[in-house]
Amino acid sequence: QVQLVESGGGLVQPGGSLRLSCTASKFALDRYTIGWFRQAPGKEREGVSCISGSDDSTEYADFVKGRFTISRDNAKNTVYLQMNSLKPGDTAVYYCATACRATFVSSWGQGTQVTVSS
Repeated sequence: QVQLVESGGGLVQPGGSLRLSCTASKFALDRYTIGWFRQAPGKEREGVSCISGSDDSTEYADFVKGRFTISRDNAKNTVYLQMNSLKPGDTAVYYCATACRATFVSSWGQGTQVTVSS
């Protein structure tokens, strides 16, 4: 089972940017589909973005389109989520997984906290 580690979260003001990283220490991620998810307090986990392992095609949830960008750097074995124009509603713990849909994820990492607040 591929174990992924998320990093890059933090506290940022509205309108600011953060770049999250998703990496694995024992597996090459270049052929894996990687999805980013988030879970805010009291809410269900929701899909944010996904990048295909076969052709690097991407998809985004409507609420982040035009603001977030998913990409991969195979040399660094890392998938990134660049988050711009952050809003307070983006506050959540962000997770990555080897799937685009949460129903296909059997276990989750610790995630990385993103807090958007003035």
